[in-house]
Amino acid sequence: MLLERLKAIEDKYNELTNLMSDPEVLADFPRYQKYSTEQAEISEIVEKYKEYKKVLADIKDAEDILKEGGDEGLKELASAELSELKGKKPKIEDAIKLLLIPTDPRDKKNIILEIRAGTGGEEAGLFAAVLFRMYSKYAESKRWSVEIIDINSTGIGGIKEVVASIQGKNAYSRLKYESGVHRVQRVPATEGSGRVHTSAATVAVLPEAEDVDIKVNEKELRIDTYCASGPGGQGVNTTYSAVRIVHEPTGLTVQCQDSRSQIKNREKAMKVLRSRLYDLEIGKQEKERSEERKSQVGKGDRSERIRTYNYPQNRVSDHRTGLTLYKLESVLEGDFDEIIDSLMTHFQTEKLKGI
Repeated sequence: MLLERLKAIEDKYNELTNLMSDPEVLADFPRYQKYSTEQAEISEIVEKYKEYKKVLADIKDAEDILKEGGDEGLKELASAELSELKGKKPKIEDAIKLLLIPTDPRDKKNIILEIRAGTGGEEAGLFAAVLFRMYSKYAESKRWSVEIIDINSTGIGGIKEVVASIQGKNAYSRLKYESGVHRVQRVPATEGSGRVHTSAATVAVLPEAEDVDIKVNEKELRIDTYCASGPGGQGVNTTYSAVRIVHEPTGLTVQCQDSRSQIKNREKAMKVLRSRLYDLEIGKQEKERSEERKSQVGKGDRSERIRTYNYPQNRVSDHRTGLTLYKLESVLEGDFDEIIDSLMTHFQTEKLKGI
């Protein structure tokens, strides 16, 4: 099955090579560029396939020498080569399978990060603030930029909800598995008895959508403007700079009051709205591919409890990969590439099962 698939890809590569040498195609630059891009996308697989075919041929040659008998010295060389080739073969197969995993076109996108306090009252709001700081620190370590779009703070330093844009190379590919319920176990700052409480916050990571990804009909929007306010309802300014946008077909509501400029707030709110609508559309497509989705165990759905942060034990546990680290303070300072890398490996392995 794998060889048949690889043969079909190689045939396609050769077909594209022939097309690109056709005078008609050479005279049509957009067409030539299209074929060139298609060929480039499969060139690495074709090179690995050629390497794989050579290993298979060399294995057969070595086995034939051993079957034929004859010179003992030659047989000894063939036996050593066969052992080396049989060790090399599965490694090439694994490399090919990784190359065959479809790339996610959203991986290179910037993201919209949404964090909301869950169960746990004031402590959940404090934990949401800790999570936002953690992701901000991580973004800083990657030299990504973080821009707050909307934030609803509590009076004691917590966050009821924050929406932010994170822009940087491969931001979505690194953080896309962070969506879900994050649970914390610690003695709350609001608790005087010293008992360990459990509270939670939800994280949503959306690929930032552009106009080409999702078209928004302006006639389907209800846009309200109002005076921005701070924690506890205190006035921030007296101009109608804050913007609330309602997408009437879906009921999605987005608001932004971070800037003193109504135009900038509207631009930021539209950025979030497009990303939420894009996420809804992707969700519909994934639902239609339900069989594929069932095969991808632990998709990272936002309804799942994905990670626990235990302060008394200095422990962070990811419930999808089973990875446990005893360096909570370091993780909360944004040092969690080890967690991200294990998640990426885990989900790649799940996808490999379908190849």
